[in-house]
Amino acid sequence: MSNVSIKTVKEVSGIRTASQMAADTLLKVGEMLRAGITTDDINQFVHDDTIRRGAWPAPLNYHGFPKSVCTSINEVVCHGIPSGRVIEDGDIINVDVTTIFEGFYGDTSATFYIGKPSPDARRVTEISRKCLELGIAEVREGARLGDIGAAIQEYAEGQGCSVVRAFVGHGIGRQFHEPPQVHHYGKRGSGLRLKAGMVFTIEPMVNLGSYDVEVLADKWTAVTVDGSLSAQFEHTVVVTKTGCEVLTKRPRPLLHSEVFPSQDGASLIAAAR
Repeated sequence: MSNVSIKTVKEVSGIRTASQMAADTLLKVGEMLRAGITTDDINQFVHDDTIRRGAWPAPLNYHGFPKSVCTSINEVVCHGIPSGRVIEDGDIINVDVTTIFEGFYGDTSATFYIGKPSPDARRVTEISRKCLELGIAEVREGARLGDIGAAIQEYAEGQGCSVVRAFVGHGIGRQFHEPPQVHHYGKRGSGLRLKAGMVFTIEPMVNLGSYDVEVLADKWTAVTVDGSLSAQFEHTVVVTKTGCEVLTKRPRPLLHSEVFPSQDGASLIAAAR
């Protein structure tokens, strides 16, 4: 793990700018989501919004990925490829936005509710959201990577869910993926010791059933083997002396994820936790 880079103040500033762009795009995605649109509609929106900022969508052509965003519905764990698939009332969908601006990357995702979610959909989504919060709370100089994974695993499994092993968080900066790997399971006191200036993502994928996944024939789309629902949330963070800064922190709640429109569309109702 000696090749994990410590970012300079200038580099963190660059990552922060890209991260805030990604966060703002994700906010706008929440505003446009509704039953009846396709995942290609989401892709086109993210692509256009990113280009409008003078930035570039990192997923596009990354190792051959054909789209500008990942859209993962229901049993899709991650890396869902946008298509003509129509999103329907009751679906949950993770939208994963990564923005490149002036050579720096910012990466964030959230799971959204389409219409009225089932109790199971609400459960796995809110457990995943809480897992990310608990993982972030472990980040500080001197802590270990295993502390993050342990906090996430302890909570998810305590709630009767499972944490995906096959995919991890990752270092980020001038590259999309760089060391360290951030596992969302593990033992406290194990793994790399964190130092101020490290930048990485935390992005727990939580399944309602087994943690086993399989990748479909498109070589990207990962789904739960047992067909159970899966949810994910992701932030990019930088380690500080006293904790961490969430570089992809949003200035307002996410519509259709953290808040919901009322029936008359005039007010917002906080998501039940």
